[in-house]
Amino acid sequence: MAYQYQPCFFLLLFLLFSANASVLAFQQRPKISAVDLAALSAIKDSLTDIPGSRFFSTWDFTAPDPCSSFTGVTCGFDDRVTILSLGTGLSDSPGLAGSLSPALSNLTQLTQLILFPGLVTGPIPPQLGQLTSLRVISLTNNRLTGPIPPSFSTLPFLHTLDLSSNRLTGSIPPGLTKLPSLKVMVLSWNELTGELPRTVSAQVLHLDLKKNKISGPLPRLPSTVRYLSVSENWMWGPLKALESLSELVYLDVSMNQFSGPIPSSLFLNPSLTSLFLQRNNLSGGLPSSIKMDPTFQSYGGQGSIVDLSHNFITGDITPFLAGVETLFLNNNHLTGSVPEEYVKSVYDGTTKTLYLQHNYLSGFPLPQGSTLPDTVSLCLSYNCMVPPVGISACPASAGSQPSRPQSQCSVFTHRGSTN
Repeated sequence: MAYQYQPCFFLLLFLLFSANASVLAFQQRPKISAVDLAALSAIKDSLTDIPGSRFFSTWDFTAPDPCSSFTGVTCGFDDRVTILSLGTGLSDSPGLAGSLSPALSNLTQLTQLILFPGLVTGPIPPQLGQLTSLRVISLTNNRLTGPIPPSFSTLPFLHTLDLSSNRLTGSIPPGLTKLPSLKVMVLSWNELTGELPRTVSAQVLHLDLKKNKISGPLPRLPSTVRYLSVSENWMWGPLKALESLSELVYLDVSMNQFSGPIPSSLFLNPSLTSLFLQRNNLSGGLPSSIKMDPTFQSYGGQGSIVDLSHNFITGDITPFLAGVETLFLNNNHLTGSVPEEYVKSVYDGTTKTLYLQHNYLSGFPLPQGSTLPDTVSLCLSYNCMVPPVGISACPASAGSQPSRPQSQCSVFTHRGSTN
C-alpha cells in the first residue's frame, strides 16, 4: 500500500520545493523599480568619485535593497526613487566629477535632485523637464556649461531652482519666471546674458542673480519678493520696479549702472535691514522723513546696513539714516554739515561704522572733549573741512589727504547753488 502513495509524496516534495524557490527568488529581487535601478546604473557610469571621496562606495547593484543601502537615494512606498542626492556636501569630501546622464529622466517619480559641489562638467540634460514631479533642482558649485534648459519651464511643482556657481551661458528662459510654484531661484555666479524676462508672475520669495552678465532694466517684480540680488551685472535704468516690494528684507543692486533717484518707499519698510545700492549712477538726495511720512522718523536698527557709496547723491545729509548700524555714504556729492543726530548715534554706539569720506561736507559737530568709542569706525577724510583730531579710522582706499583742495570745494558749492 505504501508503494501506491509514493508518487503523491514526490509530487508534494516538488510543490514544496517550487514554492520555496519562488519565495527565495522574490526575496532576492532588489527592492527597487527595475527602471530606476537601470537609471541609477547609467548615472553612476557617467560620474566618478574625485580622489578622497567615497560616495559611490555603497552603490552595490547586487544589494537586496538599494533604497536603503545606496547613499543619497530615497525611495517612496512603491520602491521608486523620489530623492537623489549626488555627493555628500561634507567639507572633507571633494565631490564628484564627470557629467550628468540623461538617464536621470527615467526616475519619473523624482521630487528632489541635488548635486553637491564638485567638478561635474557638461550641460544640464534637457530631459529633466520630463520629470513633472520635481520640486527641487539644486546643481550648485560645479562646472556645468551651456544654457538653462527651457524645458524647466514645464515643471508645474518646481519650488526651488539653484544652479549657482557654474559656467552656464545664454539668457534666462522666459517661462521660468512664470512657474506657478516657484519660490526660490538662485542663478548667481554664472555667465548668463541678455535681459531679464519682462514678466515675472511667479510668486518668488528669493531671487538671486548676482555675478552674471545680465543687462537691461529691472522688470516689475511680484510683491512677495523678500530677498533680491542682481549685483555685479550690466543692468541699467531707474529703480522704479522696487517701489512695490513692501516685503523686502534684503536688497542688493550694487555694481550696475542704475540711475535716477532712490525710491523713498524702500526706507518706509522697517523689515528691510540690508540695503546695498553702491557703485551705480544714482542721483538725487537722501530720504527725508518730512517728505515721506512725518510719523516715520528714522530708519535702521540693530544689525542694519545701508551702502549708498560711489554714486552721485547730492544735497545735505538728512537725519533719517542716523539709526543705521553700518552706514556707507562715501564717494558722493553730499554737502553741508553732518547733522547732530549722526554724531550722537556714533558716540552712543548705535552706529558702529560711518563712512563719509570723499564728499563735500563742511562740518562734523563733535562735542568738546568727546572720545570716539573703540568699537566705532568713523571716516571723514577728503571733505571740505579738517577732520577732528583723533578720528582716523579710514580704509586705505580713502587716501592720505585729510581734506579736499579749497578750489574743488568752491567750484562744487558754486555749482550747487546755481542748480
